[in-house]
Amino acid sequence: MKKAALFFAIFAAVLAAHLPLLHLPYYWDEAGYYIPAAYDFFRTGALIPFSTLSNAHPPLPSIYLALWWKVFGFAPWVTRTAMCAMASLALLAVFQMGRNTTRKWHVAWATVLLTTIYPIWFVQSSLAHADLFAATATLWALLFYLEKQTWACVFCFSLAALCKETAVVTPLALAVWEMMLLAANPSRTKPPSQLSRQRQWLQGAALLLPILPLTCWYAWHWHRTGFIFGNPEYLRYNATATILPLRVLLAFFHRLLQLTAHMNLFVPVLLMLACMMLPPIDGRERIPTQAQNTFYIVILANLVLFSVLGGALLTRYLLPLYPLVLLLCVNTFYRRFQMWPALVALCAAGFLAGIFINPPYRFAPEDNLAYRDVILLHQAAIQQIVQHDPGAVVLTAWPVTDELRKPELGYVPYPIDTVAVDNFSFDQVKAAARLAPEYSVALVFSTKYDPPHPWLSLGRRNEALDTRYFDFHRDLPPSSIAHLLGGIITWHGEQHGEWAAVLRFDRPQEARLPLHPFQYNQP
Repeated sequence: MKKAALFFAIFAAVLAAHLPLLHLPYYWDEAGYYIPAAYDFFRTGALIPFSTLSNAHPPLPSIYLALWWKVFGFAPWVTRTAMCAMASLALLAVFQMGRNTTRKWHVAWATVLLTTIYPIWFVQSSLAHADLFAATATLWALLFYLEKQTWACVFCFSLAALCKETAVVTPLALAVWEMMLLAANPSRTKPPSQLSRQRQWLQGAALLLPILPLTCWYAWHWHRTGFIFGNPEYLRYNATATILPLRVLLAFFHRLLQLTAHMNLFVPVLLMLACMMLPPIDGRERIPTQAQNTFYIVILANLVLFSVLGGALLTRYLLPLYPLVLLLCVNTFYRRFQMWPALVALCAAGFLAGIFINPPYRFAPEDNLAYRDVILLHQAAIQQIVQHDPGAVVLTAWPVTDELRKPELGYVPYPIDTVAVDNFSFDQVKAAARLAPEYSVALVFSTKYDPPHPWLSLGRRNEALDTRYFDFHRDLPPSSIAHLLGGIITWHGEQHGEWAAVLRFDRPQEARLPLHPFQYNQP
């Protein structure tokens, strides 16, 4: 009952903090994969999506969202409330882990507070991505692992793997670590309060079990689709094209920055390093060595994995690691600085600023409330087309292609035809100019955040490497796009470095009758 009360208290706070965001339609990978996949299951019971390309992601997130929609209805606020509930469950695990490892409830609550308002965690708490599901199950599994509850740990790790396939790296890393310890010192003895040597071997072997349900899922996916790991392009982008030595090193460097500096995380990390120069305060204990080693193994394994896999360097892949880093920081504050709550307050101020203020370098809008600016701009631009060009064929890029074609995403009352380009770089716009007879309107937007004054940059050489390995490009401004395509700008909007514009073309077009909203019935 006490845990239930804690959960509902955390859930109430998280939901209240996200109230202004609950009504927003779906964004980026939500619109591109996760919502269509869950919507397919909701309508037909299909675990493998058919309205979007199958990426072979396991089905638990779709099942979870469909259950919420079944009870409360299909709407963005239901989805975002469901994700807030999942984030609250993860934060409960963070609290339990903090209290168990430090024996201090105030250290645990400080860690929960900082995790909740850390910009990346805060934003992901209401976005329907599989990473939050996997992070929640992983954090509970780590809690049970430290409590020596082997089968509860294995169960949660299995759930994590069935939420996102990459989550299986954590139990595999811990299994290897356990067996390395035993192999390195086969004669070591253990205190009576710990597991026997035989039980430790069993625990290490049990940590390999979460790979079995994931293997079953892939076998079934291969049986139904002919592909084990999803469509070939998805596999190429996220796996086969990423295994290059230089790219792996560059990705590892980016991952280190994401885990130590990104979105003002440098504030607690630098304060922790400064506190480590002070002597410990008498009577204030450190986190047990076993727990610290567990955290380090988990962090290293995930850093390495996501330096090798993943075409995009998205920070949400590291979601379960941020609470571990913050717990280490907060406990160091507590052990070595008498006025440690002041340091927690300073970190909280930095995180709150990071939620609203964009950093002076390029980043993914889903790392703070910049994603809200993108959604509002897309909504306003699409509304211009719906009102003034209802029968238009629209030149645009993903994810707006999906936003226009799929009314269930919350942007349009009926499907609108599109012609797609990859982005709005010079080469892509020139290619679009050759397709001029096929579209009558263009909706162009910033596909990458470009800071107005990027004083923090790694230089042209790094930009060239990012272009080669990480799909970096520069979008042309709306005026240049209009000039190259021979159109005029009829609407233009900007918000905090993000922009969108609607272009119209004065040339003969094939007449089309728009599908009126009441004629469109979702299957």
